[in-house]
Amino acid sequence: MISRESSEWGEGMRLIKAALAAAMLARLAMPVAAQAQTDAEAEQAVAGAVQAMLSDNGAGGVAVAVRIDGRSLFFEFGAADLAKGRKIGEDSIFNLASVGKLFATTLLAQAVARGELGLDDPVAKYVTELRQGGDIRQVTLGQIASHTSGLPRVPQSEEPWHKGKYSLPDFMRFLTAWKASQGHEPGKQYLYSNAAMVLLRIVLERRFDKPFASLMAERLTGPLGMASTALPLPPSLMDRAVQGYGPRGRPIGQPGGEQGIFEWPGAGQIYSSPRDMSVFLAANLGELRDQRPLEDAMALAQKGVFEVRPRFTQALAWQVINASTLTIIDKNGGLDSTSTYIGMVPARKLGIVILANRGKQRAAKVGRRLLHVLAHDRSAPADAGAEPD
Repeated sequence: MISRESSEWGEGMRLIKAALAAAMLARLAMPVAAQAQTDAEAEQAVAGAVQAMLSDNGAGGVAVAVRIDGRSLFFEFGAADLAKGRKIGEDSIFNLASVGKLFATTLLAQAVARGELGLDDPVAKYVTELRQGGDIRQVTLGQIASHTSGLPRVPQSEEPWHKGKYSLPDFMRFLTAWKASQGHEPGKQYLYSNAAMVLLRIVLERRFDKPFASLMAERLTGPLGMASTALPLPPSLMDRAVQGYGPRGRPIGQPGGEQGIFEWPGAGQIYSSPRDMSVFLAANLGELRDQRPLEDAMALAQKGVFEVRPRFTQALAWQVINASTLTIIDKNGGLDSTSTYIGMVPARKLGIVILANRGKQRAAKVGRRLLHVLAHDRSAPADAGAEPD
């Protein structure tokens, strides 16, 4: 991995490439969960952990998928839509928020494994408009996927030409004019960036000459049978979409509606269900026997490449979090109307997905605590690495 002091990006990339070859051996060496749990024990643990995420007025709720001992368990609490009397179920569809970043970085890792592009490739190799830019020409694919590009969280511009949301031409104009701030030069420091992850989608579209949604369906969700995962949400799935609520229980927007500052096809949020995300979780744990090449690519995406703090190493969108006796690989997300989390303990073949249709619920804190409980680990869960929900 890369230390904060040395910032040797090339060494980090060498390690992550070597990890691809070792992925199969590592999977075979992983033990199963140290102690099997009954469904009732798992349900009790989940119910206790998510209480803090449930509102007093019944607005919104939580769906949890647990992967443990080679099986998937589902637990649902609260309302998918309070006004309509709909309850949350394992096929309810939620806005994944930043958990959706994992789909782009998984596609990137898969393309790297196939030799279709490289983590050290400059972004401008594929997004040709950026060849006219300045600092953006130094940014690589690995850097945008690991939040080390130096790009800000969202586009920032003092130019008078821009107001409101960003169209694709607006975004290209911002990137071309972008100058890295001191201390945030490409490859030198961690800086969480939604803008970088949107740029990654554009790179993938340009490289394969297909919309990001089509790439996702053809290369990832289709092979995994994730039929309830989409960008954007089509009319055929809209009736299962949950209503989003603010932290105080106020309805926000319409079920399946778009949020954010990027306004063009392929730049919006990804939607999915607990059932679909349990499949994605199982694949990332290496438990689907018929998906070995894809699972090897997922293992590549999980390898840390930049040490941010002693207990937090950044991978390709994934975060590698080291508690004293437990290593968790996870990603959280949040908008005003949704709080999401996916986390794994690969050494225990244990994982969890949390999807809540209410904003600001600290899903990462709840998810990590629950992973410790399910793993029978008494060390304190780490707070490092989780972006504010």
